[in-house]
Amino acid sequence: MDENLQNLTWDDLRQWAGAKVLGRGKTYIKNVRDLARTENGGLAAWVSGSDDYATRVEAGRDGELESLCTCPYQWGPCKHAVAVILAGLEQIKAGRVIPPIDRAGELYRTLVDQVDAEDDDDDWEEDEDDGKTGAGTSVAAQSHAQDRHIAAILGTKSKDELISLVLALAARHPEVERKIIEDEQLHSGRIDKLVAALRREIRTVTREEAWYNPWNDEGHRPDYSHIQEQLAALLGQGQADLVLDLGRELWQEGKAQVEQADDEGDSAEQIGACMEIVFRAAMASSLSRPAQVLWMIDTLLEDQYSICDACEQFARSPIYGQGDWGEVAARLEERLTAMTKRRSGDLSGRYDLTMIIEWLSEALKNSGQTEKVVPLLEREVDATLGYERLVDTLLQAGNHELARQWCIEGYQKTATTAAGIAAGLQRRLRELAVREKKRDLVAAYRADDFFTYPSIATFSELRQTAEQIGCWPAVRAAVLAFLESGHRPDRASGKGDRPPWPLPAPEVVAGPSGRSPRDYPDLSTLIDIALLEQRLDDVVSLYQAQRQTRRPGVGKGREVAAAVAATHPDVTLAIWQELVITRIKLVKPSAYEEAAVYLRKMRTVYQQTERLGEWQELIRRLRVEHKAKRRLMEVLDGLEGKRIIGGMP
Repeated sequence: MDENLQNLTWDDLRQWAGAKVLGRGKTYIKNVRDLARTENGGLAAWVSGSDDYATRVEAGRDGELESLCTCPYQWGPCKHAVAVILAGLEQIKAGRVIPPIDRAGELYRTLVDQVDAEDDDDDWEEDEDDGKTGAGTSVAAQSHAQDRHIAAILGTKSKDELISLVLALAARHPEVERKIIEDEQLHSGRIDKLVAALRREIRTVTREEAWYNPWNDEGHRPDYSHIQEQLAALLGQGQADLVLDLGRELWQEGKAQVEQADDEGDSAEQIGACMEIVFRAAMASSLSRPAQVLWMIDTLLEDQYSICDACEQFARSPIYGQGDWGEVAARLEERLTAMTKRRSGDLSGRYDLTMIIEWLSEALKNSGQTEKVVPLLEREVDATLGYERLVDTLLQAGNHELARQWCIEGYQKTATTAAGIAAGLQRRLRELAVREKKRDLVAAYRADDFFTYPSIATFSELRQTAEQIGCWPAVRAAVLAFLESGHRPDRASGKGDRPPWPLPAPEVVAGPSGRSPRDYPDLSTLIDIALLEQRLDDVVSLYQAQRQTRRPGVGKGREVAAAVAATHPDVTLAIWQELVITRIKLVKPSAYEEAAVYLRKMRTVYQQTERLGEWQELIRRLRVEHKAKRRLMEVLDGLEGKRIIGGMP
């Protein structure tokens, strides 16, 4: 079975088939029979419903799922295809082998015959022989063949027969009647009723409750497909201003719905698809080009839920030239001035200000006024905390020294109030040191990282840079002393008994890590370093010290046991035995299996040290002490090689 199929998630299937089809497919798993594996790693089977349908699902070259089914459903993946995938995954989970498809069998021949020969001359058999994925047998190809077949049938009917057929379909399916009437209104130019109905539909759909419960696949998701279809049709008829007007109403009502929705983003996605049509309409509307861009920017600024993320491309279209962006920049500068007069210091106000400045910066660049960008960012940097954006702009312009100055000033102003920004500025200072080949300064920043966040990762980064400048032995000694005492060697302490710190002071230094002196010695990090350096005697000594602390949440038993099994077997056996006991105390079958893992490892060590009798004695004690735990006894039987047949030993 193809790896792409085995790794599918519920979300993958939901996106591929849709929630409704996925839900129906789950109920058809038991209807799958003769499940087989195709030569391309896909799945094929018969699925019984109102008839027996031959169904095949495969992953194409790009990993996208492709399905073929003899059922009449022609609008995408069907419930039978979903059922085949789920049945295959159940087989894999149960450890059962899925047999290859019988090329001489009825299932194979039925699927081959389903492929239209005129659309794919090589047919499925030849695709497989050539190593192809059968992309020509997709739902689109099958649907095209079916359309041609229906067209041939309709071609034999008279006008009266066709009218009777359409009237019957319209009576049975209201959407057919609506489609006929709407198309007539659209193409005749009499669109008043169509637009009025569309406005009502927008108001109705945007006020529906949007929710979804993935646990039982239930909920209500508003359907915007008809609104999207009608907006596209109106735009296609040159009604751009009308589509823009409808889009404004949809946007105001729709974003309110998204704010209250709990449907895994489905409503936001559907509204976003409609808004893409509205943005296209804005570009074709009677608005001036600067007004078009400003409307798009305003809509994007109002978008707090990433509904219109895909629409930013329209605002950045090449049809808008320097002159257009110059007028946009002038209007945004006026707004910025107004915002400055009534500026609020809350997070929301800062976000609005930041977004205006970002668009104004882009407008200035696009209008050829690049020289105004840095002064703008400098003027507003304190209000927006936009130090990183300012520094990046300066770096792009090659002004490294001014970028360094703003990094330092920004760090000092954000170190205690915006740690994430401060860390980003410190990182940029380190990157500047790397670019300028100041290796001792790079090492100093790596040291500050380690002292603030001690870990094996920050230790390794510090070692790499300190080795490059030949001062690692002195740095290493100071680092280990820090982990013992918690006193940073790069900061003056007033004591003269410490060796001099070999690295320069960085331009900015991180504040306290939040750890108090009683958190030291940092035995976990000391053990990690000893493991990295293969100082196994020290590993054991530090681990024994760690066990004496009895601090909750600490312990390196598993890592230590694995590392010292060959050199300190008794330490390893003691750790593993403790892990076995703690797992058994959980009284769960899964925990018994975890205990068995350590018991197997213990048996290996006992065998290597010629003490297998001690392991057997341990098993005997466990049987006596926990004889009431039937599932544990079964696990121990397995460890001792005892087979269970029919539930009896």
